Amino acid sequence: MKHPFHQFIYCPECGSNHFVVNNEKSKRCEACGFVYYFNPSAATVALIFNQEGELLVCRRAKDPAKGTLDLPGGFIDSFETAEEGVAREVLEETGLVVDEVIYQFSLPNLYMYSGFEVHTLDLFFVCKVSNTNRIEAQDDAQEAFFMPLHQINPEDFGLASIRKALTQFLKEI
Repeated sequence: MKHPFHQFIYCPECGSNHFVVNNEKSKRCEACGFVYYFNPSAATVALIFNQEGELLVCRRAKDPAKGTLDLPGGFIDSFETAEEGVAREVLEETGLVVDEVIYQFSLPNLYMYSGFEVHTLDLFFVCKVSNTNRIEAQDDAQEAFFMPLHQINPEDFGLASIRKALTQFLKEI
């Protein structure tokens, strides 16, 4: 397995190319002594159900996995809680306003972005919305629609953590 920082060659502090593996979680600059620890980026995923018990599903408008199914969600911004992040992402991608957020579980993931492997910790939430009638696919979502649970095939979803989460979640309900 490659070191998480294998793509980072130069020290972010002094610019030296003597930026070497320190341990499995960090790199150290031999020139200035700077140590940088690698931690995953936090991301959120929303599980939203309508009154018929169908799950809100999106089709990805962008890579990675453009055109495949997905669930609303995305990266948490700086100074934002996970709950605020998932509510913002749902609003940005579907136009729906989240009223309540209930944490379910988390999964590690590798997310390809601009040619980089981004290690993420995906936080899954059941999100309750009052009005599910006005879904409008926006931002990263090409389309958004509700799907009956019996029609959901995790293999139709493009991201590994979503497939794993749906497999886990569908077994529990």
